[in-house]
Amino acid sequence: MGKLKKHRLVLGLVSLVMAGSLTACDDGRAGAEGAAKQLASSLAALDVGQLAVEGKDAAAANDQLKAVFEGLGAKPEVASGDVKLDGDIATFPLNYSWNIGSAKWEYSSEATLKKSGDKWAVQWTPALLAPELSEGETLSVKTVPAQRGQILGAGDAPIVEDRPVFRVGIDKTKVPAEQADASARAMAALLGLDAEEYAKQVAASGPQAFVEGIVLRAYTAEITEAKIEAIPGGSSILDSMALAPTRTFARALLGSVGQASAEQIENSNGALRAGDTTGTGGLQQKYDSLLRGKDGVEVLATSEEKSEGETPETKVFFSSLPSPGTTLKTTLDLKLQQLAEETLAGVGPASAIVALKPSTGAVLAAASGPGSNGYNTALLGQYAPGSTFKIVDSLAMFRNGATPDSKVECPSTLTVDGRTFKNAEGYPESSLGSVTLRDAFAHSCNTAFINARDAVSQDQLESAAQALGIAVEAPKLGADAFLGSVPGAAEGTEHAASMIGQGKVLFSPLSAAVMAASVANGVPVSPQLVLNPDAAQNPSASATPTESGTASPSSASASAVPVSPASTKPITKEEAAALSDMMRAVVTSGHAGFLAEVPGTPVGAKTGTAEFGNDNPPKTHAWIVATHGDLAVAVFVEEGGLGATTSGPLLKSFLTAAG
Repeated sequence: MGKLKKHRLVLGLVSLVMAGSLTACDDGRAGAEGAAKQLASSLAALDVGQLAVEGKDAAAANDQLKAVFEGLGAKPEVASGDVKLDGDIATFPLNYSWNIGSAKWEYSSEATLKKSGDKWAVQWTPALLAPELSEGETLSVKTVPAQRGQILGAGDAPIVEDRPVFRVGIDKTKVPAEQADASARAMAALLGLDAEEYAKQVAASGPQAFVEGIVLRAYTAEITEAKIEAIPGGSSILDSMALAPTRTFARALLGSVGQASAEQIENSNGALRAGDTTGTGGLQQKYDSLLRGKDGVEVLATSEEKSEGETPETKVFFSSLPSPGTTLKTTLDLKLQQLAEETLAGVGPASAIVALKPSTGAVLAAASGPGSNGYNTALLGQYAPGSTFKIVDSLAMFRNGATPDSKVECPSTLTVDGRTFKNAEGYPESSLGSVTLRDAFAHSCNTAFINARDAVSQDQLESAAQALGIAVEAPKLGADAFLGSVPGAAEGTEHAASMIGQGKVLFSPLSAAVMAASVANGVPVSPQLVLNPDAAQNPSASATPTESGTASPSSASASAVPVSPASTKPITKEEAAALSDMMRAVVTSGHAGFLAEVPGTPVGAKTGTAEFGNDNPPKTHAWIVATHGDLAVAVFVEEGGLGATTSGPLLKSFLTAAG
């Protein structure tokens, strides 16, 4: 055999051997695995329209896929597992992973491919989508609401708890059918309901129904038990409901709870869905993720109705238990909060009462009156503090060598850069001229304090304010608040205005109460409302008050001193004693003598009246702050005239009732 023929024969033999090897090794696994992966990715995309399908038309299979999963409101992750071959049949698991609300649902179904020609076709069955899913069944999600965490007051007293109520409406068992419409309309008139709508509800209810019209905490002068029972079928049923002490109790501070709005859902990054309950405003909104907990979910398979009126059968495919919300603990004293709200009940303009415990900084009450229209005036209001700011002035003057007995000049008027300042209407002539700082403070001589402007710089005012816990951070508060603003630089009339709490000086009622509390305590007070704010990040943490009443070190801060610039010297016991002496003089010899009648420990106070707006004469904010033992209080009325005559009586009423 020639060399050329021999060479060709060898090449031919090699080619034959290689071809035989490929045929022997190619058992279809590569094609089956590729088809398995393609099925998994198509299911994850909720689109199998391009696959080869047996057992159902491809388009029908695609429609069924979308119908089955539509109620889940999401797309799954799907991965194919190890492929097992048996001739032209390939079987493998499909591993599904769903994010349903806050839960993860994972399961595996069994898939089968059959080779037809050079293609692998899916053997379609509903169980491919979820084990035990039958023809005609679709999946849906039912939310199992978590129990919302409570907000507690001081001593862990529940703010919201079961309270007695009366459910008022028409009992159809007690009224003839022909009389029901007239009774419904009469009841609607009594309760202030839409007569047509309530009459429709009564008519649509069964003959044994009690059709509720309204829930009352208690009977009123307009809605009495006798008036209800005078209507044929009229009835009131004693029941209980989880409620705060009153309908508006601390609403601006605590917020409310209701169904999530479209805007809240959009801004929640998937945390909220339609129908979810969430907090709106106040602490309910700030700590919503803590209080809301995590809802449980159920994935249900529902079959098509078999006949008219028949309830579809349901099967539970997956369930996760809800995780209840965490309790939020606060320092709020329920008695004092309700007393503050009752004290402000008849005040027309925006108003507030804030009460603190100086020894701990605990916020005992933070009430915003009805004129605030739901706004949290107590913590967020920004107003000129008027003469209450003379507490800050006096501290700055002490630091320049003055004492309560130092002499100051108090003329009836004073002109600064063309602007004339004067004392309040009715200022006593006996306290004009050369008087002690104590006397000028007690009668609130504006000109005396403005006269001190050359000896007290604006940055000294800022430093003195910070020394009293104002215009600094409050790391323990746990609530949104305005802590005051005192500019560090001002000249001329602006600096003069600052000396009497006007110009660009701004307080909230909270910051005014902090100022008074710091005087009572002898060190700067840092207000605290929420005892366990860190529970939102660490649900197992639950800060509890120590013997001093502050939070334990596990909370945001256990320090009693607010965060202030390092250059600020905190108020000292000696300075606080001098300020307390002058605040007491406001009661014993000044224009708040009415507070001498308050029983218990002696009251120290300072009034304030601040002009605002462009009216002539200008409108005024009315302020008063006071200390009474281990209690510091600020009372504010937005358009209130004089502090002594408007806010003063409110303070007296509050302190007297507080005991």
